[in-house]
Amino acid sequence: MKFTLSARGKTVTTPILRFLAANYGNVAIKQIDSVFGFVERCTLYGGRVFTEPELSDRDVGVMNELGIGLRLPFSNQYIERDEYESYRPLLQKYHFTGNSVIITSDKLAEWVREEFPGYQIEASVIKNIDTHAAIEQALDLYDTVVLPMRMNQDPEFLSRIVCKERITLFANAGCALTCPSKICYPSISKANKFTGDQSRCSYQLKPREMLGMQDFDLEQLMQLGFHRFKMLRSRDHGLTGY
Repeated sequence: MKFTLSARGKTVTTPILRFLAANYGNVAIKQIDSVFGFVERCTLYGGRVFTEPELSDRDVGVMNELGIGLRLPFSNQYIERDEYESYRPLLQKYHFTGNSVIITSDKLAEWVREEFPGYQIEASVIKNIDTHAAIEQALDLYDTVVLPMRMNQDPEFLSRIVCKERITLFANAGCALTCPSKICYPSISKANKFTGDQSRCSYQLKPREMLGMQDFDLEQLMQLGFHRFKMLRSRDHGLTGY
């Protein structure tokens, strides 16, 4: 069983090992495949709004020494070629074996694959890949694919996936589990361009049941053949989003 862990809520002044011990103390270091979080200011980020860096150069160095990869959340839905080219130095800086990028844009995945082959490339949950045909198509371009949280509740669907070793499932779930529209993702992509756009949440338009953080049965998922899991850190109110 391997985990990729969220650095959400971490500040660059907090050492990575202290953060992991405080927030993921039940996960052994040898089980941590990677940590995903913001490094420096960048318009390629998606998933959540960038406010400040979370992982320092020292953090990344400590992680890599321990065999823990950095996973860059470059999951913005709106990326042009010139924007990508402006961040070549950033991609080059972290281009080491064991590090990876989370991507939504197929164009960006192709560019990174061509110029930075050392990165593992993961298809973001934002792509909403939820059919067997879509999984097979995505695996032609991506090394691994993150499935939506709700797919954990469909063991029949999961059992029929062929390349289970290349699938990442959520170990726990937050607001996205019950969200019908996920309008936050495109709005966050726009907000992370630093042009003044604001992120939006469907809850503000139509309230829904908020379940708080939900833990999935990992033993059951492992029995189905899965061993890659993405674990989120809840906020103080017990949710990951609104």
